Amino acid sequence: MPTPTTADLIERRARLLGPSYRLFYDEPLHPVRGEGVWLFDAEGRRYLDAYNNVVCVGHAHPQVVEAIARQAATLNTHTRYLHEGVLDYAERLLATLPAELGHAVFTCTGSEANDLALRIARTHTGGQGVIITNFAYHGVTASLAEASPSLGRYVQLGETVRTVAPPDGDDLDAGTLGRRFADGVRGAIADLQAAGIRPAALLVDTVFSSDGIFTGPRGFLQPAVDAIREAGGVFIADEVQPGFGRTGEAFWGFARHGVVPDIVTMGKPMGNGHPVAGLAVRPEVMAAFGRQCRYFNTFGGNPVSMAAAGAVLDVLQQGALQANAQAVGDHLMAGLRQLAEKHALIGQVRGAGLFIGVELVTDRARRTPATAEAARVVNGLRQAGVLLSATGEAAHILKLRPPLVFERAHADLLVRTLDDVLARL
Repeated sequence: MPTPTTADLIERRARLLGPSYRLFYDEPLHPVRGEGVWLFDAEGRRYLDAYNNVVCVGHAHPQVVEAIARQAATLNTHTRYLHEGVLDYAERLLATLPAELGHAVFTCTGSEANDLALRIARTHTGGQGVIITNFAYHGVTASLAEASPSLGRYVQLGETVRTVAPPDGDDLDAGTLGRRFADGVRGAIADLQAAGIRPAALLVDTVFSSDGIFTGPRGFLQPAVDAIREAGGVFIADEVQPGFGRTGEAFWGFARHGVVPDIVTMGKPMGNGHPVAGLAVRPEVMAAFGRQCRYFNTFGGNPVSMAAAGAVLDVLQQGALQANAQAVGDHLMAGLRQLAEKHALIGQVRGAGLFIGVELVTDRARRTPATAEAARVVNGLRQAGVLLSATGEAAHILKLRPPLVFERAHADLLVRTLDDVLARL
């Protein structure tokens, strides 16, 4: 059977899947195989994947594949039966987190995890109000879509949702940035209270990836966490993107700031592409929800998912991938900052470990977003065999978050290719 053309696939998608789906790149990619940091298209061309944090230990990792296949051939059921797999994984997962977070709950997706976190927070606090950042993304359920302005300009924020400016201040000290961000949170709290709404939670992605990747300076989160707790709410750390060692400096993004959340949500990288997600929560925060509600998720915590997640932890720990993220991330950041000395289009380069943002600007002093140029760079890199995307409200910040098996040679290839693309621009 002949390989379908790109045009054929695009036509079938539009006809069968409808208008809400989106594709990457002006010339969409048709990958048919993945291995490590590489994706291969239908013609056999390979692409360096500098974007896919879902497969955090690399595409088609044999240890994860084998664990899934072995468990699927033995037993797959749900958490209404006893099974050691979910307990073994819960113990291992909680051991990576602060001792205050004593319970784990499992879902299939990060959206489900964040949705459940909001239910728990609202039950515990008796409030409904949620505070997020201006261009946050937290999920696609009804309650999360109305707290995810990055889904599109026509997304209607919920009546109980308030937004604050993200902590954009790489040039500030932690105390100054912390006070500025906390002032924004206090303003949102006051606005909720003026409308008769009790605050329930501050919900943030701890690297603020959709807002533009704001990772520093370390330690600025504590005042905002204090502010929401003083108002009777809880702090939910959305670790779907920064978690599992990606920042290099810590296994969890929140840990870089020395804070202990009330709830931690996780997803995507947890199963290296297998749909498994979940949350960890302080027992006292979970207590009211446990009394009033029963939680059941047919596939959340099933034996195959737990086998996949356990294998990912094995690979992360045995391969010292958190340390690799730190070392290779530092090397990559240094290379990107050297490019900034050569190309005026590059403004700030910021990030932690293998989560890096490269801000493209038409005026460095004013930090004027280079939105059109960013799109040309992303598409130029795709044509040159390197995959990444753009983030931020103006879509002008290159977003780099490759699999954690990324090596220095891969980082050098990325920098060289970006240099070539920028030169052609």
